[in-house]
Amino acid sequence: MCSGKCAKCLGITLIPLAILSVLANILLFFPAGKVAEKNDHITTEVFYLGGLLGSGVLMIFPALVFLGMKNNDCCGCCGNESCGKRFAMFSSILFAAVGFVGAGYNFIISAVAINKGPICFTGNTNEIDGWEYAFSNGDYLKNHTLWKECKIYSFNEKEFNTEVIITWNLTLFSILLILGLVQAVLCAIQAINGLIGTICGDCKCCGCCDSNDGPV
Repeated sequence: MCSGKCAKCLGITLIPLAILSVLANILLFFPAGKVAEKNDHITTEVFYLGGLLGSGVLMIFPALVFLGMKNNDCCGCCGNESCGKRFAMFSSILFAAVGFVGAGYNFIISAVAINKGPICFTGNTNEIDGWEYAFSNGDYLKNHTLWKECKIYSFNEKEFNTEVIITWNLTLFSILLILGLVQAVLCAIQAINGLIGTICGDCKCCGCCDSNDGPV
């Protein structure tokens, strides 16, 4: 496959992944689908914006660059053969690195959040408002009986079982973890693809370029 076409395919794939990451991060601001009474009732890692910034905003830039690879002029440097395309492919490596860092950031934040577990209402009078991190070192992942540590909490004259927050956070952070991993792999692929395109040029730029007529 031509390096330009490959980059475009990767860009098309990254866009929906970035949108999903943003949506997942936003949903995490609403524990169990509820509006939090206080910010202290929201898991700290949510505020690090791994999905919103790392796999979201930062991923948009490389995705748009990859999408534009197919349209770059093969003879963009004064009619020199493949010069424009080679430079474009080289620049895509830099943007792929930016995307890889963003995806990696999201992956790490999500992994930490999953291992740490969410903050929920335990009723512990030693903690502020009875909200605390009830788990540690991922112990709740194997032992579901620990989920009972999260109690029913009264909020706005309504009650909801904060045990649901565990499933809510675990599901969304797992989605972010997977999305970050996939994005990192795609950016790594483009880095390799960009390197090949820089060295070898694109398959549609293999002919001779004329400054007036373009590629032959």
